Amino acid sequence: MPTKKPRVKVVLEKPLFNRVRRLAEKEDVSLSLKIRDLVRQALEAEEDSALAEFAEEREKTFTRSRGVTHRQTWGS
Repeated sequence: MPTKKPRVKVVLEKPLFNRVRRLAEKEDVSLSLKIRDLVRQALEAEEDSALAEFAEEREKTFTRSRGVTHRQTWGS
C-alpha cells in the first residue's frame, strides 16, 4: 500500500538498531512506527525543555507589582 507521507532513511549503529527493534517487538508495532513515535517523543521533550528555559528567563524579570491576578486575566 503506497503512501504519500515523506520518508526518511536513517543509519543506526547495530546496538541502537537492536534496542529499537526490541522495543518495537515488545509493543507489537512495526519498526517504522516505533521510530516515528520515538522521534515524536524526542521533539516533545525538546519543546518542553525550550519552554522551561523561556519560563525561567521570564521568571527572572517578574515583579509582583506589575503582575495581574487570575481574576484580572480571566474575569472570574
